[in-house]
Amino acid sequence: MKSRLAIIIALLMLMPLVSCRPKEKPSEMKIIFLHHSTGGVIWNGKSTSIVTKAARRISPRLASMVSNPQMPGLFEDYNNETGKNYLIEERFFPKESPYGWNNYPYDYYNIWVKHAGEEPFMEEPTLEILTKEYQVIIFKHCFPISNIQAERDSADINSDIKTLPNYKLQYLALRDKLHEFPDTKFILFTGAAQVKSNVDEDKAERAREFFSWVTGEWDQPDDNIYLWDLYSLQTEGGIYFKEDYAVSAEDSHPNGDFAGKAVKLLFDRIIDVVENNGTGTEVTGKNLQ
Repeated sequence: MKSRLAIIIALLMLMPLVSCRPKEKPSEMKIIFLHHSTGGVIWNGKSTSIVTKAARRISPRLASMVSNPQMPGLFEDYNNETGKNYLIEERFFPKESPYGWNNYPYDYYNIWVKHAGEEPFMEEPTLEILTKEYQVIIFKHCFPISNIQAERDSADINSDIKTLPNYKLQYLALRDKLHEFPDTKFILFTGAAQVKSNVDEDKAERAREFFSWVTGEWDQPDDNIYLWDLYSLQTEGGIYFKEDYAVSAEDSHPNGDFAGKAVKLLFDRIIDVVENNGTGTEVTGKNLQ
C-alpha cells in the first residue's frame, strides 16, 4: 500500500512538468498510433513497468516522461539526422470508459463505419475527426482477437461475436471506409497472437486463417492502406506466440527483448510508408535491400 501511494505521489509531482514543456514547432507530418497494452509495450520498446502503468492511467504524456519510450526517440533521432519534422503521438483507442476496452474488428467498424460522422461516438473520434489532424493513422487489435469461434448459421456485420465471417464483413466495410480518405495513410497491424496456454488450438488455427486472408486477399496494392505483420513476427510460421518472445508461458504480452526488436521494425515500416509508399520494406518492416 505504501509503495503504491509513493508511486502516485511521484506521478502527481511530475504533472506540472508536463504542462510546462515548451511548445513544439508545427510538424510536417502528424502520425497517431491507436493502441492498448501490447501496442504500449512496442511503443516503449521494453517491458512496461508498474510506474509506467500507473502513469498511463493519468495521461500518455506523463507515461512517456516516466518510461522514456523508444518510438518517439527513434523519430527524434531521425528528424535530427534528416532535417524532417515528423511527429508521432499515441492514444488509447477506445478508452476504457465510456466505450469499453475493446478494439476488435467489430469495434472499429462500429465507431468508424456504423457511427461515422463529424461528431465523436461515445467520446471516441471518428475517421472524419482523426483525418483532419493526422496524415498517418496506425491502429491495431489486442490479442483476444484470436479467440475466433466456430461459424454460426449466418454472418452478421453488426455482431460483436468473434467469427471469421463476421470479421471479414467488418474488414471489408472498414476497407471501403478507409478508401474514403485517400490523402490519409493507414497502417494496420495484423492481430496479435497468444501463447499456447491461453488459446485453444482450433481458435488459433482460425486466427491464422484470418490473418492470412488479411495479408493475401483483403490487402490491395496501390491504395492508402498498409500492413505491419506483427502476427508473423510473433509466430514465425506457427499458430502461437512464441514463448521466448512473451512475458511468460501464461502471459501473451511481448517481453522486453521482442519489444526492442519490434519497435525498430515498426519504425522502419512507418518511415517507408510515409516516404516510399511502403515499397522499401517487407510487410514485417524488414528492409528489402
